[in-house]
Amino acid sequence: MFLLLHFIVLMDVKDFALTEGSTITPLCPKGYFPCGNLAQCLPRAFHCDGTDDCGNGADEENCGDTSGWATLFGTVHGDANNVALTQECFLNQYPQRCDCKGTELECINAGLKSVPTVSSNVTLLSLKKNSIHSLSDKVFIKYTELKKIFLQHNCIRHISRKAFFGLHNLQILYLNHNCITTLRPGVFKGLHHLTWLILDDNPITRISQRLFTGLNSLFFLSMVNNYLEALPKQMCAQMPQLNWMDLEGNRIKYLTNSTFLSCNSLTVLDLSSNMIMELPPHIFKDLKLLQKLNLSSNPLLYLHKNQFESLKQLQSLDLGRIEIPSINTEMFQPMKNLSHIYFKNFRYCSYASHVRICMPLTDGISSFEDLLANNILRIFVWVIAFITCFGNLFVIGMRSFIKAENMTHATSIKILCCADCLMGVYLFFVGFFDLKYRGQYQKYALVWMESSQCRLLGFLAMLSTEVSVLLLTYLTLEKFLAVVFPFSNIRPGKRQTSVILIGIWIVGFLIAVIPFWKEDYFGNFYGKNGVCFPLYYDQTEDIGSKGYSLGIFLGVNSLAFLIIVFSYTIMFCSIQRTALQTSEARSNTGREAAVANRFFFIVISDAICWIPVFVIKILSLFRLEIPETITSWVVIFFLPVNSALNPILYTLTTSFFKDKLKQLLHKHQRKSIFRTKKKVCLHPSCGPMTRLH
Repeated sequence: MFLLLHFIVLMDVKDFALTEGSTITPLCPKGYFPCGNLAQCLPRAFHCDGTDDCGNGADEENCGDTSGWATLFGTVHGDANNVALTQECFLNQYPQRCDCKGTELECINAGLKSVPTVSSNVTLLSLKKNSIHSLSDKVFIKYTELKKIFLQHNCIRHISRKAFFGLHNLQILYLNHNCITTLRPGVFKGLHHLTWLILDDNPITRISQRLFTGLNSLFFLSMVNNYLEALPKQMCAQMPQLNWMDLEGNRIKYLTNSTFLSCNSLTVLDLSSNMIMELPPHIFKDLKLLQKLNLSSNPLLYLHKNQFESLKQLQSLDLGRIEIPSINTEMFQPMKNLSHIYFKNFRYCSYASHVRICMPLTDGISSFEDLLANNILRIFVWVIAFITCFGNLFVIGMRSFIKAENMTHATSIKILCCADCLMGVYLFFVGFFDLKYRGQYQKYALVWMESSQCRLLGFLAMLSTEVSVLLLTYLTLEKFLAVVFPFSNIRPGKRQTSVILIGIWIVGFLIAVIPFWKEDYFGNFYGKNGVCFPLYYDQTEDIGSKGYSLGIFLGVNSLAFLIIVFSYTIMFCSIQRTALQTSEARSNTGREAAVANRFFFIVISDAICWIPVFVIKILSLFRLEIPETITSWVVIFFLPVNSALNPILYTLTTSFFKDKLKQLLHKHQRKSIFRTKKKVCLHPSCGPMTRLH
């Protein structure tokens, strides 16, 4: 029996396959990773969780996405600084405001307006945070032993072509946080031993291939947060040893197939936060040694099927904040060494199932394993669905059974309950599909969000929400007219009420169905998340979808909320004023308090439901980061609050309904007592006088 079970497990999970040298390499299903060479596969959640689940420690390896950072800084900078700080000064000449240790000189924030005169044996010169605005020809000509120069935070505007002439031993040059707009070709010509060049945070708009002439040993180039709009052809032609290039935060729009043609030694390339809309199909063809590639936060519209096929050594790929309509499994299969991948949507992870670390793990609502990521939400979705459906159906039944004096108002309440009941149906189906996909949601995430079932659920939720909002506004205005203008004749009759109610349903239906009208304009409006509700958007969403969502939630619904709050405030003030003017003011105190409490809870329930939605919309409008878990709680818990509480607030707590319910209970009680007495009197032991009586 044990052997049979073991065989079934092996066959089901596709645990192993033999390769050269009889080494066992497991072929794992989606969402699983191999335990080194063991014939064992574990879920992604077990990777780097602090426990040796594999037994050989393979699941706790490669936890950090360093891609060389751990050793790079120490290799280039070394520990020379720390050693120098313990030595006495070996420089004979330097400004008084500077600190000297060995042959290293630090003149930080010393008020210098030009490069100072110092001893020729200086090896490190730090001139940070001074007022140096230009570097003239041969300004460092005497300091042939210099290895490190730090010139950041000086607002240097002009650098002469021969400013660094004679610095044959220079290894590190920092020019970041200055005001450099252009660098003349050949300015670094004589720096044959330079390995580290930092040009971050300068308004440099253009660079040419000849700018890097002479940088035969350059290892690290950083030009973060400049104004570059284009890169030269064969950018690395003059830098054969370039290993790391960081071009994050520029304005680069276009790249060509020849841009990185000569970057044979490059292992890290960062092009994030630029304005790249398209990547040529063979742009990475020459980057055979590339280990880390960051393309995040670019408005890329398309990725070619074979975009990454030449990146055999790639270990980390960042595609965060990029919508990939052309995504498919074949894009990532050639990258066998890929261990870390970052997407805009966690559901894309299913296309790179062989990658050990895939982020994000959740979109705040769903996770890799489950449609509803949070255990509490899984319980709440059923609880709130039951309360919403039962409460509204109970009120519909009771309102139909108990005849009200104002039949038009009773009809409006029953219609409101029908709309709110749809929200309960929506939540029941969300709970059902959560159960259906439990533990394997990632396999079906894309199919589910693009399915007609998901769109229908989103349609139901939107229809319920908008009809409920419009009905609540109508009921509020109806009550407002009755309380504030009791003697007016502007209240709607039976026919007008029917027309208004039908009109509200038509408007709600149109609001919910319009996103289906033109998919090119609205995109998949309801399929942006696992619960199929268009609560929030990101920067890559379709313009129509973004504008429509904002128009409904921040336009229609916020206006309705303000009308409700304003109307109930005026009504309460009117009731209070009327009570004070009558002779029965004291006797009305209890009634006034009851009305105040009821009004308060109506407004509070609306606030609980809609204020979180408004806040999320406003934050997303200003492109502020929204915590992932907040959106899930709003969709499952806060948004259905009105649907669950409306039956209580508009029926069960009203004095008319409570009086009618008491009458029915009293009537039922009297009937029960009468039946009991009749039974007793008809018994044989009962005397004739008793029966007669």
